[in-house]
Amino acid sequence: MKRTVLGAAMWAVFCGPVIAQQAADAVAPEPASAPLAFEAISPELRPAFDAKAKGAPVTAQDWMVAAANPWAVQAGARVLSAGGTAADAMVAVQAVLGLVEPQSSGLGGGAFLVWYDAASGAITTLDARETAPLAANPRLFQDENGEPLKFFDAVVGGLSVGTPGTPRLLEDAHRRWGRANWAGLFDDAITLAEDGFPVSPRLAGLVERDADRLQRFAPTAAYFFPDGVGLAAGDTLMNLDYADTLRALADHGADAFYSGPIAQDIVTTVRTAPGNPGVLSTDDLELYQVIERNAVCAEYRAHEVCGMGPPSSGGLTVGQILGMLDGFDLTALGLTSPEAWRLIGDASRLAFADRGRYMADSDFVPVPARGLIAPEYLAERRKFLEGDDALPEVAPGAPSFDHASLIWADDESLELPSTSHISIVDAYGNALSMTTTIENGFGSRLFVRGFLLNNELTDFSFRTHRDGVPIANALAPGKRPRSSMAPTIVLRDGAPVLVTGSPGGSRIIGYVAKSIIAHLDWGMDVQQATALPHLVNRFGTYDLEEGTSAEAMGGPLTELGYEVNARALTSGLHMIAIGNGITGGADPRREGIAYGR
Repeated sequence: MKRTVLGAAMWAVFCGPVIAQQAADAVAPEPASAPLAFEAISPELRPAFDAKAKGAPVTAQDWMVAAANPWAVQAGARVLSAGGTAADAMVAVQAVLGLVEPQSSGLGGGAFLVWYDAASGAITTLDARETAPLAANPRLFQDENGEPLKFFDAVVGGLSVGTPGTPRLLEDAHRRWGRANWAGLFDDAITLAEDGFPVSPRLAGLVERDADRLQRFAPTAAYFFPDGVGLAAGDTLMNLDYADTLRALADHGADAFYSGPIAQDIVTTVRTAPGNPGVLSTDDLELYQVIERNAVCAEYRAHEVCGMGPPSSGGLTVGQILGMLDGFDLTALGLTSPEAWRLIGDASRLAFADRGRYMADSDFVPVPARGLIAPEYLAERRKFLEGDDALPEVAPGAPSFDHASLIWADDESLELPSTSHISIVDAYGNALSMTTTIENGFGSRLFVRGFLLNNELTDFSFRTHRDGVPIANALAPGKRPRSSMAPTIVLRDGAPVLVTGSPGGSRIIGYVAKSIIAHLDWGMDVQQATALPHLVNRFGTYDLEEGTSAEAMGGPLTELGYEVNARALTSGLHMIAIGNGITGGADPRREGIAYGR
């Protein structure tokens, strides 16, 4: 058996009593965590900033909220401290996120929510994924010759906009599990929108990077480039239109978004987008519904790892990775072992092969969900991991179907990193994990009523067939595009012990799986697990997080037969662990914090 010995520097980073601080030091916090952007935040949150800077988890007894921006965490904390539930707090958090990090999520997008209900002990999910307009057709993203459009030719403008799901999700979750007054949940966001909030370095940097696309549409340019100059860190930004939209939701519920003047303005913006109009209609908005779906749960180390099923590929693919690894002792191997990363990388490759062929909206195509995470199927796939070197190639397996077997071709859709994640545990014992998005950074770049519209339709395959064989994730009217979002709640003996999730495009799956392994196998607390440098393998090449100790694994992985690539891997993990109190962690790669009491 081939063995590779790591140098002392690698061992020093990952092993021994210094693991907490050195794993945190490996990823420098973004400038957005500095007082410049958040100096007006309540002093009560200062310990959360300090803990993150030290690489330590935040501790609490009653409740915890972890999200991608301190203003949003503050809004959620106020709701929880007043006796609200995790569902109530989520509404407040999302309303603020849509204002202060509009590039990632908001009213113009969609989300997946996983909920653990303490009263019943049940776990369920809500699917608020965007839908393809009824006027869309499978060739929407093909040219006159039937060839796929270039990605950003399809993204920017109205063509890529699906029916938003987030406003209906806020209302649905509150109706099911909320206790607080609905209208009051928008107070923080409305105040920030009217009084203004300081632009964070992260938002300013992303605006500068996307300047060309953002300035193609007049309303978008006017907001992000006032007087023709891009937003700068520390600028005070107001959004009165967003405040008006939130007031309409507060006063009249989600119907105010899905019908009437707001809906008409959304449709007009999409259908008249210069150069790239779309096909969204008021009928699409009026017909939109959130769908409650069963959670997908896979066994791992005497735990149940529960997440979203189709149209998300997140729950199934994370479940497959962990299910294949369940037969190997990663604890004994340790996180510095090239053998451990070989197992994790090739398990991921095998799972992604199945993802590309079988996973799509199960309301439109048959998906072998139970077969993909069946223990006997994963045991067969696990046999591929028993060698010494990287697998030379991987192929989809043949999971059992609950119905007649169908043949699908492999998908090739592109899912770029953006998105946001919220983890919340409330004083009643409920737990919420929600990943929320407008897809690509700044979505379609269309700005209306104070928020950006999504570009989720480009998560469909641009091709409908490959060599005459249909692709499961092909576009169809009313269909929901496949996603990699993987909001996850880990249970032991039926009770939640870990809440996790991340943004990051299709690498979300690797980030989430690694966070669970880091916590359960390698004994890391949630802040250590979020900060641990990333090594991600989806399709054969091993991505190593540049500028971190992960790059030291390049040589050993190359010896095992992998191609390696050092690159930026900007996750946004937000984790909460439950047991002997509550601990929270926030990814140092972004500006979020965890806070509890």
